[in-house]
Amino acid sequence: MIIHVDMDAFYASVEERENPSLVGKPVIVGGSAAGRGVVAAANYEARKFGVHSAMATARAQRLCPQAVLIKPRIEFYAAVSQQIRGIFADYTPLIEPLSLDEAFLDVRGSAALFGSAVAIARLIQQRVRDELRLVASLGVAPNKFVAKIASDLNKPAGFVVVEQGDMQAFLDPLPISRLWGVGKVTGQNFARFGLHTIGQVRSLQLSQLQNMLGPSAEHFWRLASGQDDRAVIPDREAKSISHETTFAEDIREDETLRGWLAELVEQVARRLRRYDLKGRTIEIKIRYADFQTVTRSFTLREPTNITSELWQAALEMFDTRLANQHPPVRLLGFGVHSIVEATQPRQQDLFGEEKRGRERQIDSVADQIVARFGKQSINRGRRPSE
Repeated sequence: MIIHVDMDAFYASVEERENPSLVGKPVIVGGSAAGRGVVAAANYEARKFGVHSAMATARAQRLCPQAVLIKPRIEFYAAVSQQIRGIFADYTPLIEPLSLDEAFLDVRGSAALFGSAVAIARLIQQRVRDELRLVASLGVAPNKFVAKIASDLNKPAGFVVVEQGDMQAFLDPLPISRLWGVGKVTGQNFARFGLHTIGQVRSLQLSQLQNMLGPSAEHFWRLASGQDDRAVIPDREAKSISHETTFAEDIREDETLRGWLAELVEQVARRLRRYDLKGRTIEIKIRYADFQTVTRSFTLREPTNITSELWQAALEMFDTRLANQHPPVRLLGFGVHSIVEATQPRQQDLFGEEKRGRERQIDSVADQIVARFGKQSINRGRRPSE
């Protein structure tokens, strides 16, 4: 059984914990409307007014003018995320983080010590509440796909268990939009053939679905049948480390996308350093509103885990290798491949080593501040050209 843990309205919940006067009020964590900012998170009180992540802050404030707007403190949230992950690590080393607020856990080897996957999930949910005063929703199921759906169904503080023999009964009534990869356009394609639920997709022969959808049919048919054999892969064992985010509302503005890209680079760089790893090949992934997916990669001269080096390479690739005029974007991702141990010897660069040393110091100090003083905010400055 796989556990998927998803923190509820994570950024906003952390801010409420730090400032109890916010409890019961609509809270938006995001950039300023004047700076064309976007919503990073909204608590459930704000969501009642239609506010959601990736929405332009200006629109969010029009929908909910009484909301309290808070500037994101990503480094602080990352420190809290580390505390959450510390609880996970008490039960299993097989932790695959997807972002600061969600992760998969494989607890099959922990049953002798802590009991069943369901029992372990209960312990985790309770400890997150008691020790960190935060709320998590958990899904427990035989594979990643079903576990992730399960964690999302009864938020907040949800707890859904799907046993092996119950997977089809669980999946069949759900809307097709629950299948990974089904966006607005794909959903319309399904609807043209009268397909609206996962059960309707499963009831078809694969060949029938292929005639309707083409090459993507097998992916959707396997998921509809509850098939997902992907393993939980910890960072240390990963061949690549990446983060991606799917926007609730498609984004067209490059300025906004660059802001999201910077956050993704920060998260990936920190994970590399946490496990003493470096990567040489970087990749940007973009999925447009029409579900067309584009990836661009670039190989650096040598492996690195320095945030500024990864960011400069990512920014240059974003600005030069992606179309200036593009459709709205529904997903953005950043990853690092060709991973090696950070201690692996490399050729020294006589003229660039001093600058790299300074950058490593900046990253090291920032990481230490986050680890030791999580309640303080620390933000990386950007030059105006960035």
